Amino acid sequence: MAAGAFEGQYVWSPAANDRQLASACMDIRAGRYFSAHEVLRETREDFEVRAHRSLVLASEAAGSDLAERWLAEEPSPEAALLWARVAMLRALHMADARDRRQDALVRIAQTACERAAQLLPTDPTPWVAQLALTRLNRPQDPAPQGLLTAPTGPWYLFAHILRLDPWHREAHHRFLSFFFTRYGGSSSASWDVSAFLSQRAPASSPLRLLPLVALVEDYNPSALLADRTWEQPQWITTALGIHHNWFPQVAGYRFAPVLDLAYLGHALFMAKREFEAREVFTAMGPYASRMPWSVFGDPEEQLTKARRSCGLPIPSAP
Repeated sequence: MAAGAFEGQYVWSPAANDRQLASACMDIRAGRYFSAHEVLRETREDFEVRAHRSLVLASEAAGSDLAERWLAEEPSPEAALLWARVAMLRALHMADARDRRQDALVRIAQTACERAAQLLPTDPTPWVAQLALTRLNRPQDPAPQGLLTAPTGPWYLFAHILRLDPWHREAHHRFLSFFFTRYGGSSSASWDVSAFLSQRAPASSPLRLLPLVALVEDYNPSALLADRTWEQPQWITTALGIHHNWFPQVAGYRFAPVLDLAYLGHALFMAKREFEAREVFTAMGPYASRMPWSVFGDPEEQLTKARRSCGLPIPSAP
């Protein structure tokens, strides 16, 4: 099913319209890893797709022993990468659950990331997985010049990743999340970092969306006129700038960037720019992500409300 179509029900799968990835996810659920190897091997030079596919596959494999079994039977860079991603997800899950096994799982994940990085040194993905783990051990490297709050954090690791891929999407999002309040950061730091990172990115880059991510993260429903925040001139200008410079690039993407489209569509909808929001939702087709909608209530209800306001089809009752 191509993005842009809408057949009456949302598709919540993170694989979206990447059919090869969706098929590989089905195989993982059946205990098979051959197709996972294929969809990862063909992305060795496409770091964005490699990062996305490995994360989605790992989310499917994290509840089984498939990653360990694959690595034991076929110790390829792809097997090592999936194992690193699975170990990362398990460590983060245990930390969020405040499980006493957290420290042991973090050590396992770090070792797995190091092994994957050794097998394919040009791939930034294992380093991005390590970056995701830094919210647990909170490194305090000094910030570069140009940030008002000069927040300390995993700047050295982030700089290493940028040497491999200067505009790596997931790396920027993982780095920004280190400064979120819920992980031990602060609102002022996350605002500062999101502005710093987005301003240094090209105007046509999806990294320009980072301030919109920080805005959702900082949302407080109990604050006075909280839902009117997106109507402020600075946020209207930000959303319209992304719509003008980045959104036209989406037509050339291999697969629909559903999460980025969702953040942009949400910001335009909240800013009462229904015409532009309609274009974004149309480009998403039936594919949906739980963020940012889940911050504001039931994600399906929130997305349906936005689509209805833009005069677009909404799911029919089951």
